[in-house]
Amino acid sequence: MALNLSSFNNLNVVDTCAVWNVLSSALLFSAANSANCVFSCTRFVAYECLDKPRKNINTQDENLQNILRKEQIKKKFQVYDLEIEDLLEVEILEKRKNLGKGELSSIAFAKRTNQLFLTDDQRARKLAMEVMESDRVQTTPHLLGWLFYNKLLGDTDKDSIISEHQ
Repeated sequence: MALNLSSFNNLNVVDTCAVWNVLSSALLFSAANSANCVFSCTRFVAYECLDKPRKNINTQDENLQNILRKEQIKKKFQVYDLEIEDLLEVEILEKRKNLGKGELSSIAFAKRTNQLFLTDDQRARKLAMEVMESDRVQTTPHLLGWLFYNKLLGDTDKDSIISEHQ
C-alpha cells in the first residue's frame, strides 16, 4: 500500500485497535480534532471498547474508556448500528480470515456507507483492501504522517506522541 501523506480523508469508520491508538495520545487526538477528523464506529466496536468484560483492567484502560465516553458525547466518536445487510455480507464473512467482529462490522459498515476504514490490524487492512477500493483503507500512521505533512504536528511532537503511546 503506497502511502500518500498529502491525502487523508477526515471521516473514518474505526475498529477497536484504531480507537485506542488514536485516543492513547492526547497530542495526536488534539491534532486530528484540529484537522476536523471525525471518527465513527459500529455499536459492536463501542461494546468491545467500553462494555465487554475484561480479565484485567488497569488505570490506563479506564482512562482511555473515560476519554472515549467524553468524545462520544462531543460527537467525535459517533456510534452506529449495523443493518441486516451488513451482517449478511457474504463476501466479508467468507474471507474473514479469523478476524474479530469489531473489524468485520467496521469493514461492512464502511463499505455500505462508502466511508473510509481506519485500522491498524494488518489482517483487517488486507481484507478491507480486498473487498473495498484500496484507497478507502487508512491507518493511524497514515493519519500521523498527514498531520505532519499539513504542519498540524511538528518535529518535536513525534517523541511526545511515541511516549504517550508507551
